[in-house]
Amino acid sequence: MSSGPAQVLLVDDEANIRRMLAALLRGEGFTVAEASNGNAALLLIDDVDPDVILLDLLMPPGPNGLETLSQLRERGRTAPVIMMSGKAQLTDAVRAVKLGAFQFLEKPLTPEAILVTVRAALELNRTRAENRALHAELSRRGALIGDSAAMRQVQTLIDRVGPTEARVLVTGESGTGKELVAAAIHRSSRRAGRALVTVNCAAIPRDLVESEMFGHERGAFTGATERRLGRFELAHGGSLFLDEIGDLSTEAQAKLLRTLETGELQRIGAETTVRADVRIVSATNRRLEDEVAAGAFREDLFFRLNVFPIHLPPLRERLEDLPALVTHLAERVRPRQAAAFTPDALAAFASYGWPGNVRELANLIERLSILSGPLVDAAAVRQVLRGATPPPAPAAASGRSLNESLDEFERGLISAALAQAQGNVAEAARALQTDRANLYRRMRRLGLHSEQRERGTP
Repeated sequence: MSSGPAQVLLVDDEANIRRMLAALLRGEGFTVAEASNGNAALLLIDDVDPDVILLDLLMPPGPNGLETLSQLRERGRTAPVIMMSGKAQLTDAVRAVKLGAFQFLEKPLTPEAILVTVRAALELNRTRAENRALHAELSRRGALIGDSAAMRQVQTLIDRVGPTEARVLVTGESGTGKELVAAAIHRSSRRAGRALVTVNCAAIPRDLVESEMFGHERGAFTGATERRLGRFELAHGGSLFLDEIGDLSTEAQAKLLRTLETGELQRIGAETTVRADVRIVSATNRRLEDEVAAGAFREDLFFRLNVFPIHLPPLRERLEDLPALVTHLAERVRPRQAAAFTPDALAAFASYGWPGNVRELANLIERLSILSGPLVDAAAVRQVLRGATPPPAPAAASGRSLNESLDEFERGLISAALAQAQGNVAEAARALQTDRANLYRRMRRLGLHSEQRERGTP
């Protein structure tokens, strides 16, 4: 979208209609350019670069509105087009929709219909711009990073569910990258060319959640000065990511359930419903099963959302991904002069519990890249890691590779925890803040003695 007031291109062969509409739109703060026919519009389009186009259907003798719309799309113009006609047939409306028209208005036009439709088109434009920015950011940040067994399993699940229409519930602690999973699912679906719209249920005031998700009509409540499309309608044909779904109020849960069951929604203050073709991906850092048991989350809604669950492991359970994550995040901070991290610096990272997961790691990498210059050592890492235990003596001097050094450090941590727990694997797992199954897998991979595992077996 252009900066400043929204730019409208008004295309109609009747001078009186152009004059009336231009005065109306300018009075509402829009910038208006006028064209008397399709050819004039096509000549003007590059100079005007409109945010919205109002296009008459019949404009003799040049190309009619549908032909003009077709040529606009062939030129790659994606601005919403509102068709206008007093003699439209059903076939015209169908063809206009196939060509990507945003709306079809019948003459005589009313000021309210024009303003509501133009503002709705601008809202769609804004959402498209947000979506492009989101995709650009995700491309810059890259896909899910890590080749651990846990992350390979996550990627396998994404590959399987992405092309389907199944609803997905992504769970995991804060900072594990649940929004990246949602974006990956959308990119691998047949909806990839349409919008991925996000609603952060925890960031919206509770009394505005329904308006944000389902929209409202003008006058529906104090401050509702115009109709507003909700996120469901803006995501029509695409995907809707409901982040922090566990924070929805019980009232909003009921309305969401009704929309999921019927495929229809009702704006606040509206008397009729509209259909929304939307694929739902939701996420939460809560255990919704516990919320259901406590009566804080509807069981029927949980079943609707939890068709295909994907759990993201915390960073402390996939420490083998640390080298790749650190490199990726450092390159994201300074693409051309990324900081390098010594093996001991990586070992110091591995000694930390990571309560904030990858988000916390990203923040620390950015801080270290600023404070420590091109080479970050263990001392610099320990200064910013509260609670990190000192790493062992440098292993790189012995000629070991990075992976060998990290394996050696992890082996030492697990062995120390087992010794302190007198061989009890369950106690050692608790001390290392992981689960017993994950600890068994790590012991097996690191070649720790089988008698330790047997002695830890309950």
